[in-house]
Amino acid sequence: MNLHFNLIDWQASAPGLSEPADWQHWAQHEAMIDAALPLAKCRHLPMMTARRLSGGSRLAVDCGLALLRRQQVDAIVFTSRHGELERNLRILTALAEQQSVSPTDFAMSVHNAAVGSLTIAASAPIVATSLAAGVDSFQQGMVEVAALHGAGYQQVLLVDFDGRVPDRYLPWLAADTPRWPYAVALLLASGEQLSCTSEISQQPASSGWPQSLQFLYARLAAHRQFSIGGAQLNWCWECHHAI
Repeated sequence: MNLHFNLIDWQASAPGLSEPADWQHWAQHEAMIDAALPLAKCRHLPMMTARRLSGGSRLAVDCGLALLRRQQVDAIVFTSRHGELERNLRILTALAEQQSVSPTDFAMSVHNAAVGSLTIAASAPIVATSLAAGVDSFQQGMVEVAALHGAGYQQVLLVDFDGRVPDRYLPWLAADTPRWPYAVALLLASGEQLSCTSEISQQPASSGWPQSLQFLYARLAAHRQFSIGGAQLNWCWECHHAI
């Protein structure tokens, strides 16, 4: 597999990190992400919409709106390993306890709730999709972006995100799996600025960061070559221009 892109613009949010200068400092100093730090307030998302969204989805939609308002976007891809995990746990708990399920939780529990909320908030009838592929969700989103480029969509917005992972699920996740909300939004066009090939991996991914944050870190740190591990593949990136 051989993918090629130009990175037109980006936006990201995580605990203690929201402004480009924050992220640049994070990349240059190999800083950790402190879950105890606050999340930035939404700047683009209407208050009533924000209240309906869970933490990760709220960041994803706000980052997506930021790019939609300053760039031309022809299609949207949302990726999330866990999706609406907090909300679905509340639904399952309510059912197990024979309690009423929250109508908001029920309506917003599907995996494409976030991307649907983005197009509604932006009043933009844009082609959109949402996918999950485990630890490889971000990289499979890149494959989806390449397919949309091949179908004629010029600039595709990719937003990778996740929310807080409830304690109940921790025994089934790797010890270094992030538990804090984050979102990374990239506006990608077809081009030769970035190239990515895949190779079979002999061991599963070991980094404690989601793939999208590994990608953003490498780009901001001006790494010309870097590898992002997946469940069965290593994704090998080569960068020909600085971000």
